[in-house]
Amino acid sequence: MKTPALMFQGTGSDVGKSLIVAGLARLYTRQGLAVRPFKPQNMSNNAAPALTPETGGWGEIGRAQALQARAAGLTPHTDMNPVLLKPQSDIGAQVIVNGRVTGNADAQTYHAMKPGLLPDVVAACERLAAGADLVLVEGAGSPAEVNLRAGDIANMGFAEAADMPVILVGDIERGGVIAALVGTWTLLDPDERARLGGYIINRFRGDPRLFDDALPVIRDRTGMDSLGILPWLDGARDLPAEDTASLAARYDGAGWRDAAVRIAAPRLPRIANFDDLDPLAAEPGVALRLVEPGEDLPSDADAIILCGSKSTRADMQALREAGWADQIAGAASHGTRIIGICGGYQMLGRRIADPDGVEGPPGETPGLGLLDIDTVISAVKNLAAVSGTASGEAVSGFEMHMGVTSGPDAANPVVLIGDARRPDGARTANGHIWGTYVHGLFAADGFRHGFLKGLNSAHSAGLAWDRQIDVALDRLADHIEEHVDTARLLDIAGAR
Repeated sequence: MKTPALMFQGTGSDVGKSLIVAGLARLYTRQGLAVRPFKPQNMSNNAAPALTPETGGWGEIGRAQALQARAAGLTPHTDMNPVLLKPQSDIGAQVIVNGRVTGNADAQTYHAMKPGLLPDVVAACERLAAGADLVLVEGAGSPAEVNLRAGDIANMGFAEAADMPVILVGDIERGGVIAALVGTWTLLDPDERARLGGYIINRFRGDPRLFDDALPVIRDRTGMDSLGILPWLDGARDLPAEDTASLAARYDGAGWRDAAVRIAAPRLPRIANFDDLDPLAAEPGVALRLVEPGEDLPSDADAIILCGSKSTRADMQALREAGWADQIAGAASHGTRIIGICGGYQMLGRRIADPDGVEGPPGETPGLGLLDIDTVISAVKNLAAVSGTASGEAVSGFEMHMGVTSGPDAANPVVLIGDARRPDGARTANGHIWGTYVHGLFAADGFRHGFLKGLNSAHSAGLAWDRQIDVALDRLADHIEEHVDTARLLDIAGAR
């Protein structure tokens, strides 16, 4: 590829690749470069709407690439993440190519599909690179997963096809970073090692000089130089997370006892688009706790939120088996607010039917029965960015669901979308229980503050969510500029 490019691959999952690319995208954009973020293959149930190249309509990409696009001042585009896998079970996932659902595949089937997807992936990157000064590419997992190397499109397989240099990222927070870097290098083929331009160590706590003696050890065994040691950055929590690896720490209910507002959310096995919770968790005086399987929902919660799900019927059954369904019903009877978003909205109804087996075996599952609605899952995905009003406040967000919901309570909608005021969602007469298909409602400051004030009249508006995201991106860029040799990264990419 002629456009300067640099790929960041990790020694494992959740080592910080996504945020490093986002921070670099913001930094180099501020320096006047036209930056494009790219991830050939992503596996995440956190997705975002993106424009498609063919029709100008909407497709979907990983949420992390949408954040990287924002960092670069761009509208998300499906070329930024041409292959997205959304896990529906322990062995299978929905496969999305160029923003569109192509079907479901188990691990073996998808492994056989990968070589055929490489041309789509390379073509998307080339389209994206046209007119750009720099393409920043994020790998997936680790290139040292040699059992998955054949047909690889996510890491070294793509780097070879696109002929670009690679930077390794290691996470010292989880321990064993020296072994992870050296072990990754050892497992790569000689041609793959030749692509490595160096490494970055992420999430260092304490005095970085303590790592000085490790640098020659890594250099002696790999020939690689350190391009920077990034200290731990608390402000990174202000940015959306890509996957579920760090959710327990992210929504830990800190300050629960003294919080003005307490919100609980059960951790569903196939939880999706959980970043709907981020604006609430960031509010001063709000404690948000993600409740793990085996734990009871807290009896003193002011609200319980059911997030989206990639497999609604299966997660509804898991909700029941965990004892949470009875606990939610009990909480509702005592006036606790119960909110469902997307799949969580579907669970609030009387039944969820999937006659064609779109999300799993065909069948029907009873819901919580808290809303007088029914849902039928269909193969057609409703996907679009939307704006409108909710509780008299301007809101914007997106729909991303497979299913149609109807029933008497839908006559009392939550959101009125667009100039046509299309109704979405349903709620009870007293408004204590409601659900919607619109992701992103809580990102609207007016709506969120009104919701929290309804839980505790003492809540006062304070947080400006969109501004906080941009401030966090700028701080991340500043942090990387201070601790990483960003000029040398441009040299390795061939950008100067």
